[in-house]
Amino acid sequence: GVQQSGTEIPVKFELSQNYPNPFNPSTKINFSLPQTAQVTLKIYDITGKEIITLVNQKFNAGKYTADWAGLDGNGVTVSSGVYFYKIIAGNNIQTKRMVLIK
Repeated sequence: GVQQSGTEIPVKFELSQNYPNPFNPSTKINFSLPQTAQVTLKIYDITGKEIITLVNQKFNAGKYTADWAGLDGNGVTVSSGVYFYKIIAGNNIQTKRMVLIK
């Protein structure tokens, strides 16, 4: 799920490094939106294969936290390794790396 964190409106778009990282079994991904935007947040494996779409909805300006429990789109736990998370929010696109260790 996604929770809003705080009430202040960010001045710029930002995708934060997930925490904890490395993680097991779950991690949090924070993002900040200076204005309302359609947001897509997807997780990919090291080969670039899409694992799951965590977020695909419109958000008002604000700061948000998305949780990933290390599951793929079928609810199956993924294996240890390097993963990438990519956000598309309006014209902003950003990708960061994370590590799952079991």
